Amino acid sequence: MKLIISGGGTGGHIFPAVAIANEVRRRHPEAEILFVGANGRMEMTRVPEAGYNIVGLDIAGLQRSLTPQNLLFPIKVMRAVRKAGKIIEKFRPDAVVGVGGYASAPVLMAATSRGIPALIQEQNSYAGLVNKLMARRVQRICVAYEGMEQFFPADRLVLTGNPVRTEIADGQRSEALAFFGLDATRPVLLVIGGSLGARTLNQATAAALPRLREAGVQLLWQTGKVYFPEAEKQAASFAADNLQALEFVRRMDLAYAAADVVISRAGALSVSELCLTGKPSILVPSPNVAEDHQTKNARALAQKDAALLVRDAEAGAVLYDEALVLLQNPARQQQLAANICQLAYPQATATIVDELLQLLPAAPNS
Repeated sequence: MKLIISGGGTGGHIFPAVAIANEVRRRHPEAEILFVGANGRMEMTRVPEAGYNIVGLDIAGLQRSLTPQNLLFPIKVMRAVRKAGKIIEKFRPDAVVGVGGYASAPVLMAATSRGIPALIQEQNSYAGLVNKLMARRVQRICVAYEGMEQFFPADRLVLTGNPVRTEIADGQRSEALAFFGLDATRPVLLVIGGSLGARTLNQATAAALPRLREAGVQLLWQTGKVYFPEAEKQAASFAADNLQALEFVRRMDLAYAAADVVISRAGALSVSELCLTGKPSILVPSPNVAEDHQTKNARALAQKDAALLVRDAEAGAVLYDEALVLLQNPARQQQLAANICQLAYPQATATIVDELLQLLPAAPNS
């Protein structure tokens, strides 16, 4: 069995792609899996770290403003499709998976034009441009939200949820408290701004440190690499109060286990993890993403009373008012936790791989 998985650009694309590959390899250790990404993007380092080979295409997205680079875009796409075709002819995959991102479109175009079965996985509640363009060329479209018929042909849709690491929900609170040096008698707030960090969340959190200390709240504050040096200085005088600035959290299973409440951006991967872990959450969607899809992700939860929604522009004024009220209201926490758990898809990765294997010319036993 030979598969190509294409796409990337952000952790929200890369980690689901790796989860799919891991599930295929778990079932079929002999499977050959090749990733195709965009040169210069984070998949070119993250995928090899996960143990897979990757080939890069020279491709980037359209700029939102009129720039000389946009004039070269059609040429770059044609070159990328041509290179993708050569990769496919050399590797000869049985099927191709696209997860969104710049590299996904050339690979899907080259594969489907050669009659190779293809599946796309859409993480967000508002479909990405690449997946919308490719929808009628592929056999299966795996989605994480209801109502995606507005973007995709209904007869190709399968509601699967997003592939996330199920072990993310396996952390034990006692181990988590010991790991981070936290007090079991005081509430814990977890702030996560995605792998790169989030300026708005970091600014609001820095300003709220005195209030958190006064309220007896403990803090795990994932800042991102760029913001960490400044945040570390800001949190230094609060270290004795267990208000911790962390550049990156490697043991997210323990961070979730420790947390009573989570403040997070609303990327698809983060939302799926919050559903799986069942954490009472305040979502602050990033406004700097295509089609404002994080707001749509957050609204999908807020409309079901599964999370609170605070707009980025209002976060400085009201985010920590909301957080402190929620931290002091266990009944409301339980209500949000019960509702968000209903939106989890713990079998998402397995279901996606089931759909993928059905597309193979001689479908192996799964």
